[in-house]
Amino acid sequence: MDLDNVDVVGRHTPDPLRYAFQRKRGAHAGGSGMMSRAISDTDAIQSTLNTVHNTTDIYVNSNPSRNTRCLYIHIPFCRVRCTYCNFFQYASSRNLIEQYVEALIKEIRFKATSAWVKSGRFHAVYFGGGTPTDLSPEQIARVVTAVRDSFPLTPDCEITLEGRVNRFSDEKFSSALDAGINRFSFGVQSFDTQVRRSAKRLDDRKPVLERLQQLSSYNAAPIVIDLLYGLPYQDLSVWQRDLEDYLSCGAQGVDLYQLIEMQGLPMARMVEQGKLPMPADTPTKASMFEMGVKFMAKHHQKRLSVNHWASDNRERSLYNSLAKTSAEVMPLGAGAGGNLGGWQMMQVRDMETYIKMVDQNLYPVTFLMPTPSNQPIASIIKSGFDAGVLHAKRLNAATSTNIFSQVTPLFKAWQQNGLAILERNEQGLDYLSLTLAGQFWSVTLAQILIETVSGIHPQPKNTDFSKTNNPDVAA
Repeated sequence: MDLDNVDVVGRHTPDPLRYAFQRKRGAHAGGSGMMSRAISDTDAIQSTLNTVHNTTDIYVNSNPSRNTRCLYIHIPFCRVRCTYCNFFQYASSRNLIEQYVEALIKEIRFKATSAWVKSGRFHAVYFGGGTPTDLSPEQIARVVTAVRDSFPLTPDCEITLEGRVNRFSDEKFSSALDAGINRFSFGVQSFDTQVRRSAKRLDDRKPVLERLQQLSSYNAAPIVIDLLYGLPYQDLSVWQRDLEDYLSCGAQGVDLYQLIEMQGLPMARMVEQGKLPMPADTPTKASMFEMGVKFMAKHHQKRLSVNHWASDNRERSLYNSLAKTSAEVMPLGAGAGGNLGGWQMMQVRDMETYIKMVDQNLYPVTFLMPTPSNQPIASIIKSGFDAGVLHAKRLNAATSTNIFSQVTPLFKAWQQNGLAILERNEQGLDYLSLTLAGQFWSVTLAQILIETVSGIHPQPKNTDFSKTNNPDVAA
C-alpha cells in the first residue's frame, strides 16, 4: 500500500467531498479480467458454453456457483439517441422489432432447457436497453410471458421493465402488469425542459410529470425513476427542482446518478462544437450529490444504497443491488452482457448475426472471458460500498484471512482524509462506514480497495473448476 499516493488515499483537504480525488474512476468498480484466457473463436465459445449450461456442479474458487441468479434481457431499440448514451444500437423499426422479438423468445426457450437453469431459481429479471417500452403491448406480453413460463423464478422475483414514459400508453402498462411485470423503471434524467431538449430526451417537463403521476396513482407496481446530475444547463437551482419534482410525481423510488463524461459520445462532440455548454465539473456534481442526500433525508425517503432511495417498502431495487455485486446474470438478447458458471460474456450486437445464431440454436455470444479470479473479494467490496458500510467479518470470510486488519492502514488514511470512519461495535465486530464524501467517491474507493486486497491476497491464476466439468477442456 502506497499511503503517500493521493490517488490511493485521497487528498488531505478540508473539503473531501469535492476535492478528495480529481474525478470518478468509472461507472462501476470491478476486478481485473483474465484477458490472456479470453475466447473469441466461435467453435470454442459454443463448446465451452454448452458445457457450462449443461452442468449443475460447476465450482468457482471452491464456492458453488448456484447462488443468487438474475436474468438480463436486452431490448436494443430507441427512437432517439440521448446525447450522453453509450448503449444505442438500433433505431426503433416495427419490422425489425418483430423479427427481434421472435428470435428473443427462441433464445429464451432454448436457454431455459439447460441443466444449469433448472438447477436453481432466479431472484430478479430486468428488461433493459435500449428502450423496452418501445415494444408493442402484445410484444411486451409475449416476451415477459415466455420468461415466466420458461425460467424457474422465486415467488418474490422482482421483474423490472425499463423505458420512457413517452408513448407508454395505458394499454402497454396494463399488458405489462398482466404479463407479470411488478416494477417499472423510467429514465427521466431531468424534468427540466431545457435540459431534456439538450440531451435529446422526448417530451417536456409537464407531460413527463403528469404521466408519472398517473402511473403512480394506479398503485399497481412500484414506479422508479432515474435522475442524472451534471448535465448541460442543469445548475444547482434546476437540480433542486428535479428533486422536488421527484416527490411531486409520486414515484416509489429514485436513483441519483452522476454524469460520467465519456469521449466519443454525441454530448462531447456537441460541447466541442459549441452547441452545448460544458457539463458540471466534479465539485459541482459533488454539491448536487450532497443536495440529493440531504433532500432525501429531509423528506424521510428510505435509503437503499448510496445512490438509491424508496418512498415505501414495495421498492427493493433488487436487481441493481444483486447484479452490481454478487449475482450470476444470464444474458438474453443482442448486445446483452452477463456472467455465469465462472465466465463473463458479451452477446453479439449485430442483429442479423444474432437472429441467425438463435435460429441455429447457437449461443449468440461473441466474447467469453474467465470471471476475474478476485471476484469473490470484489463482490463483497462492491456490495459493502454500494450499501455504504463494509463488514470486516464478510471481507475476511472471502479471503479466509484477517484481511480487514491488513488493510486497516489504508482505512485509517481514508478516515484521516474524511472519507470513512472505522467503527467497532459492542460485540467487537469491525466496520468501515463511508462518510458523505466517501459515498460520493464510493466507486473510486471500492476500486482502490479491490486492487489493494488483490495485491495483498492474490487469488489463484486459474479458475478452479471441477476436473470433470472444466470449460477449459472445451477451449
